[in-house]
Amino acid sequence: MSKLKILLTGGHGATTAVSFIEEIFSRKRNGKMWKIYWIGSDKAIEGKNVSTIESRFMPKLGVSTHAIIVGRLQRKFTLWTIPSLFKIPWGFLQALYLLKRVSPDVILSFGGYTAFPVIVAGFLLRIPLVLHEQTSAAGLANRLSSIFVNKIAIARKESQKYFPKRKTVLIGNPLMSRIVKVKHKDNIGEPPVIYITGGSRGSQAINSLIEQILYQLLRKYLVIHQVGYLDYPRFRKIRLTLPQKLRVKYKIYSTIDPRKIHKIYDLCDIVVSRAGANTVSEIMMVKRPAILIPLAINEEQQKNAQFAEKFGIAEVFEQKFLTKEKLIDAIEKLIRNWKEKVVACKEKESPDKYASKRLADLVENLLIK
Repeated sequence: MSKLKILLTGGHGATTAVSFIEEIFSRKRNGKMWKIYWIGSDKAIEGKNVSTIESRFMPKLGVSTHAIIVGRLQRKFTLWTIPSLFKIPWGFLQALYLLKRVSPDVILSFGGYTAFPVIVAGFLLRIPLVLHEQTSAAGLANRLSSIFVNKIAIARKESQKYFPKRKTVLIGNPLMSRIVKVKHKDNIGEPPVIYITGGSRGSQAINSLIEQILYQLLRKYLVIHQVGYLDYPRFRKIRLTLPQKLRVKYKIYSTIDPRKIHKIYDLCDIVVSRAGANTVSEIMMVKRPAILIPLAINEEQQKNAQFAEKFGIAEVFEQKFLTKEKLIDAIEKLIRNWKEKVVACKEKESPDKYASKRLADLVENLLIK
């Protein structure tokens, strides 16, 4: 039996893509029928030599990974704005070349400006296209991509207004099976464990606040801190300057393998985080109370945070008003009210629990037609 080729692409879909890969490989003779490719950028930050989480971890899953030069329309003018614009046509030509070489049976996009040239190239080559929108507020790249795709899978019903209704299916946000299986906690740890993350790239704003209250936190709690590649060298030095009794209570990571994030949720009692779509979905699934600090200029994160707040598992704070005093107060209040928050959400089912299966079904059905 010849293998079917699925090509994945996107700018911020690492854990969502892993969830899909995990599900599709579990089907049809343990995945022997499938061959999966990934096309995306190998640089996480414009102008910085920081690799994307996809380029680091996709090969470990048996996915053939290819990088293209990508450009984007930036929100503010910087040194990299003009060079980024010139990259757009080159990215399209590279995508066209790779698609003709790979010849996939279907393309699944997890959105973002990185995926857009792949979507357009796939449309010109008449390859079936699926777009997955993870947030309530669709970005410009996904709204443009929707013109070319056959099906649009949305995670939140609020994003329906951005897309043609006839193409759109509500499925939720895919979660890895390891996340779905994380056990709910009935009692907070002694001492409580705080997981702090700024997303796969880290957040220098959140890191700066944490640095100012680190001693206060470590006197009472265990802290797991995912700082991102840019801040990792600095925080590694900070950790080494801590007294031994505090140092052993502080674990730092530049980034965390998506396949191992369930171990962090197993350990932690509360989460302090940005409000990326994947993190919000994971928090709602594992029922870990959270403090969310959405990226100020990102409407998507604002709405993700509001979604988690409405679900009852998160408190939301605006970055521009958040001081070190307010953050430490918020953490201590959340820990005091931990039991109440967990009990309130315990019986609520995550809207994303079966999303991986639904997305795989959608892709398979498109291949059958």
